[in-house]
This record gives sequence, C-alpha cells and structure tokens, in this order.
Amino acid sequence: MRATSRERCTVSGGEVAGILVAVFWAILVSFLAVVLVRLAQTLRATTALVADVTEQAVPLLADASATLRSAQTQLDKVDAIASDVQEVTSNASALSTTVASTFGGPLVKVAAFGYGVRQAIGRRATPAPEPARAVIVGRTVPLARVRKRNGRSSRGQKD
Repeated sequence: MRATSRERCTVSGGEVAGILVAVFWAILVSFLAVVLVRLAQTLRATTALVADVTEQAVPLLADASATLRSAQTQLDKVDAIASDVQEVTSNASALSTTVASTFGGPLVKVAAFGYGVRQAIGRRATPAPEPARAVIVGRTVPLARVRKRNGRSSRGQKD
C-alpha cells in the first residue's frame, strides 16, 4: 500500500518525546565525553608535575638534611665554647674577689698612711699665714670684710 497525498504521517506525542530525550542524551553524552577528555589531560599533566617535583625535592631534602646535621655540629661546638667561657668568667671573678680581699684592705691603709704623711710634711714645710684682722668697736673682724666695707677688694683694687 501506498500512501496517498491525503494521508499524512502522523507522529504521536510519545514518539516526539522519545526523539527529544534521545537528542538530549546525545548532547549530554557528548558534553560528558569532552569533560572526561579534559579531565584525563589534567590528570596526565598533574602526574608529570608530581614526578618532576619528586625528582627535584629528593635531592633538596638530602641537602637540607646535610645542612641541618652541619648546623647541629656547629651548635654543639658553640655550646662547648660557651661553657668554657662561663667557667673562665667564674674563675676570673673568684680571682678578683680573692685579690681584692687579700690586698684591698692593706693597700687602702697604706695609701691613707701615705696621704697623711704627705699632708704632715706639707704643713711642716710651709707654715700657714695667719689671716689679717682688724678691730672695730671692740670686735675682731677679718681684714677682707673691712676692705669690702671701705670699697676695696681683697687684693687692694677698687671695684
């Protein structure tokens, strides 16, 4: 049988819905395929990057470990030097305390005695002149005050 011009192809609503769903699924599958391809490329790049970082990080970690061991050795040496310096400092402090207590008191006494002898010899060699005094109305006043009162300085010059 042959369809006549009057007969039309009729497509039911279920058939149209089925076609639409099939087209939607085809687009969705295509989109997911593109996403999966890009994700695979990203994972390959990430894998290569991790491999490169691992290749470079292992020698760096070995160098850092060697540096830390060297630093620890130097710190041990510095600790030994610091303890030696502390011991020398305490010995020097004890020595200075001993010297001060042994020689300090007698040295101060000798210095004081020497000072006293010098003062005594100095007084004996040059006797101190007695200050000049003047008598005013029954009272003795140093001569310098009398000169000031009269308008003369203690050196004999007028101000």
